[in-house]
Amino acid sequence: MFAVVRTGGKQYRVAAGDKIAVEKLAGEAGDKITLGDVLLAGKDGEVADIAGVTVAAEIIAQAKSEKVIVFKKRRRHNYRRKNGHRQQMTLLRIVSVG
Repeated sequence: MFAVVRTGGKQYRVAAGDKIAVEKLAGEAGDKITLGDVLLAGKDGEVADIAGVTVAAEIIAQAKSEKVIVFKKRRRHNYRRKNGHRQQMTLLRIVSVG
């Protein structure tokens, strides 16, 4: 069985055993959480009713994603700014869907 869940403003298609990286969620490594915003559920290519469908997940780790370099420049004005950013993320293992 699979489900489409929304967390952190993004949508993810998940099934039992999947590992996903989402925007930072509260909790420590090893904690169990429930992803409640289920948009779609299905099994064997057929859409199922989402009433009562819950997605249980386990937090693997709290980490940072890849560094993004922000470089600003204005021509002929001697203006250069270099900045970096690493977004906080949470690694999840989907335990069950259903």
